[in-house]
Amino acid sequence: MPALSIAPDSAQLRRTIASWRQDGATIGFVPTMGALHAGHLSLIERALAETDRVVASIFVNPKQFSPGEDLAAYPRGLERDRAMLEDAGCSLLFAPQVTDIYPEGFATAVSVSGLTEGLDGATRPNFFGGIATVVAKLFILATPDKAFFGEKDYQQLLVVRRMAADLGLPVKVIGCPTLRDPDGLAMSSRNVYLSPEERQQALVLPQTLNSAAKAISGGADVAKTLRDGRATLESAGFRLDYLELRDAKTLAPLRHLSRPARLFVGGYLGKTRLIDNVPVSPRG
Repeated sequence: MPALSIAPDSAQLRRTIASWRQDGATIGFVPTMGALHAGHLSLIERALAETDRVVASIFVNPKQFSPGEDLAAYPRGLERDRAMLEDAGCSLLFAPQVTDIYPEGFATAVSVSGLTEGLDGATRPNFFGGIATVVAKLFILATPDKAFFGEKDYQQLLVVRRMAADLGLPVKVIGCPTLRDPDGLAMSSRNVYLSPEERQQALVLPQTLNSAAKAISGGADVAKTLRDGRATLESAGFRLDYLELRDAKTLAPLRHLSRPARLFVGGYLGKTRLIDNVPVSPRG
């Protein structure tokens, strides 16, 4: 297995990818903020199966954090992440400095309307603008044929897909299934913030989500099912931002299950923010 190369800046990234393009290679791209876990590695594995060379980026993007959020405390461990990527067969790690992505005088912002107003967009006002801006720049720098995102961040996936399509960026944005620990909790870099007691409490989140999705799919009243789910989560110690049924393509709120949907949940357990979602489809 070839050793992992490292591009510390965009100039080296461009040179490396240009050399691969001369050899006719296709490029897969997995953007991350580091603190890697098996969910990230599953994206690398999918990219390796579909493209010739795989680039992963590690960049903790300041533009997607609002004041008071955990930018300074966000888990970082570049050497550990580098070793994990190399073991996974990743070809290139792009690990730029903030000044490389946002040089002095940077004054451009990318925004996507419609998909960003609710769910995480309602409580994190800077989040999706920061995501759209940084991913657009990363796509322009890395010029991937395919980019791979986890469905745990489903709203983000749709925002990135819409942004790439609207701007005519020649990349196929591929969603990959959420990876979960054996007990059902969705893998997340922020799970390391949970105390052992909170980690056990957190299991109520996927359990409630799956129970509500099963009930709604079976014809249960949506409003009552969501009320019951909120009550269960709040009694378990969660401070909820939302538990909502949304159209799987447009993210429009749904009062009745009439077409493929997703059930979304987001909130805090202690100081740790957790999100999750599952598909919900009408029976028959």
